[in-house]
Amino acid sequence: MTVAIFGKEDCQICKAARKKIAFFLGKWGLSGKVATKFYDMSTVDGMAEGAFHDVLEIPTTIIFAGEKSLARWEGKLPPSSELGAHLQNSLK
Repeated sequence: MTVAIFGKEDCQICKAARKKIAFFLGKWGLSGKVATKFYDMSTVDGMAEGAFHDVLEIPTTIIFAGEKSLARWEGKLPPSSELGAHLQNSLK
């Protein structure tokens, strides 16, 4: 399972999304089970990956199980309750 965050290095909401996800993965004991990946949308590689996943707003956070998208939040931080529910239910 992977949590992908699409954003920019200088975006404060994007930084908050990265910190929040790292914090809760640690709190819930999921750091070793869930990978996180940040795609910088100001780079060619980040824009290409964002285009592949139809990312139009930053930050966009997507939870993937393999190639399948399980949950998606665009232009905002994922609410903790929703993030936790999706991660914990998917790992059962």
